[in-house]
Amino acid sequence: MLNRGWSLPIKGVSINWDNIDPGSYLRKIEAIKDLDHISFNSNITVFVGENGSGKSTLLEAIAVSYGFNPEGGTRNYSFSTYDSHSELCNALRLIKGINKPGWGYFLRAESFYNVASAEEEYSKTGGVPQHFHEHSHGESFLKLVQTNFKGHGLYLLDEPEAALSPQRQLTLLIEIVNCAREDSQFIMVTHSPILLGIPGAEILSFDEGVIHPITYEQTDSYQITKMFIENKDLLLRNLLLQQE
Repeated sequence: MLNRGWSLPIKGVSINWDNIDPGSYLRKIEAIKDLDHISFNSNITVFVGENGSGKSTLLEAIAVSYGFNPEGGTRNYSFSTYDSHSELCNALRLIKGINKPGWGYFLRAESFYNVASAEEEYSKTGGVPQHFHEHSHGESFLKLVQTNFKGHGLYLLDEPEAALSPQRQLTLLIEIVNCAREDSQFIMVTHSPILLGIPGAEILSFDEGVIHPITYEQTDSYQITKMFIENKDLLLRNLLLQQE
C-alpha cells in the first residue's frame, strides 16, 4: 500500500569512505564500515538493531546531509548545545527522487528538551508558541508530532517511542500512516514492537554485521516481547536464577 520507492524524497544514500578519517570510530561499526550504498523502497523505513549497531549514527548523518539541525527540529532550526554528530554526514551523498517535500522534521528523543527550548526562542520572533515545557514529556512530544507532521513531508525520527506510553505510540502510528498516505516519507529508528508493526513499512536490521531487510516477526523487539507476554513467569525465573 505504501511502497513507492521511485518517487521518494530520499531514494537512498551512498558513502564515500575516502572522506572519513582512517582512525574514525565509524570504521569499527560492523553494519556501517563496509556500507557503500543503501536504497529505500517504502515511504516508511524502519532501522532496528541492538544498541550501538549504528542506526542513529546513520539516521543523524542523513538528517544533517539533508540540512536539518543535528539536534533536531525543522531545517529552519539552527542551534547547538553540544556538538556530537559524527563525520559520516561529510561522506554521505543523498540520492533524491522526483518528490520534493514541502516540509520536514528531524525528531530525536534524546535532544527533545533542547528543541523545545529553541522553539520557545524562535516563537518570540514569529509563529505560534507551542509551550512544550508546560506539558509532560510525553504530552509535549505528541503535541509536536501533531503540530508538525503533515502530508508531502520528510520526517526522520530517532526512537520516538521513548517518551510515549503504549497508547500514545498507537496514536503516533496513526499519525505516521496518515502522513505516509499523503506522500510523506519517514525514516525511523525504533525498538518499539508497536511502531515496528506499521503496515507496509520496510524494516532494515543493523545486526549480524550488515544492513539487511527482515520481517516484523524476525525483529528482536517482537520476539522478546512475545516471549515475555506468553511465558513471563518462566522467563523471569530463568533470568533471575542466573543472577544468584
